Amino acid sequence: MKAAAIVFGVLLALLGAVWIGQGLGYIKGSFMTGSAFWGWTGAVCLVVGLLLIGGGLKLGRRAS
Repeated sequence: MKAAAIVFGVLLALLGAVWIGQGLGYIKGSFMTGSAFWGWTGAVCLVVGLLLIGGGLKLGRRAS
């Protein structure tokens, strides 16, 4: 469970960072470029991903 939470959290955080970059117009070449919706969606994904990583790390410390 710990490893799955951390891996999923990292993937979700990376996806969120890419979507923020596209939403803000830093990453070009997509229909998402310059759309505030994708910037906000990316921010939510980034926060949830970081919470999953933190929760996975906390689970690992408690189990040890």
